[in-house]
Amino acid sequence: MIRAAALAALLMTGPVAAQDLTLPASARQISDRTSPLDSYDLPTGPYANGSVPAETREGRVERYTWRLQAGSSTTLQLLAPLRDQIEAQGYKILFECDARVCGGFDFRFGTEVVPTPDMYVAIQDYRFLSATKGPVALSLLVSRNPPDGYVQMIRVTPQDAPDPDPVVVEQAVEGSVGVLEALATTGHVILDDLHFPTGEVALGEGPFDSLTLLAGYLTDNPNTRLALVGHTDDTGALQANIAVSKSRAEAVRTRLIDAHGVAPDRIEAQGVGYLSPLTSNATPEGRDLNRRVEAVLLVN
Repeated sequence: MIRAAALAALLMTGPVAAQDLTLPASARQISDRTSPLDSYDLPTGPYANGSVPAETREGRVERYTWRLQAGSSTTLQLLAPLRDQIEAQGYKILFECDARVCGGFDFRFGTEVVPTPDMYVAIQDYRFLSATKGPVALSLLVSRNPPDGYVQMIRVTPQDAPDPDPVVVEQAVEGSVGVLEALATTGHVILDDLHFPTGEVALGEGPFDSLTLLAGYLTDNPNTRLALVGHTDDTGALQANIAVSKSRAEAVRTRLIDAHGVAPDRIEAQGVGYLSPLTSNATPEGRDLNRRVEAVLLVN
């Protein structure tokens, strides 16, 4: 699983990449469902007369989803830079719409969407586009479930076309824009570069960019404090999970104090177990998302 330090997705359509497809610094790849031989009905217009008009494309079908901290960004603000980048790579936009123009509920359930929890689509708050570049077809679907945003990309490459390079997500060196912007905008942020397997409370050696950024933020903002809140999946009893989640938050607090010099009275640690999930615990991917530590901004 690629964690939230992910910065850039390189969208390859041949032997050489034309340009980076850059996602926000908080973007985290949730799923990769690639079929070497499959078909995809590429939407070419809004829902009308009982169906979504589409072109059936066959070949290698790649289905990717990302979750990101959208804050107050609209779906247009999330989609626009991605549209600009694929156009710069030579893609021709075939069709683009917002939820109302697309057809709302009917379009959403008349086209292919990666199932939840890997992709979330708000019926009245999404945007879609389809595009082509030679024989390669691509679609983007963007939606929000504040404070999170979701991006789905489906790409089809015919069998007789050159094999495309994979979508590669590179680790960001500077993650301050995503972490600190989300903290300032929404009042909380998921520390996605930390990882806690089921039942474990120990924090790895690091270093962790998110903790460096939080320590710097506290130094620059002397009138603020942070609450670290641990969360688990639903494996096991509630009280045991609350204890585990608090221990994880305490481990993060200790690291900030010992390794980053943060004053103990600037940070507190709590745990809520599985009482505040991000998504369903019905799948391994969902459980992985729910195991997390969040930083909550407190103003004196």
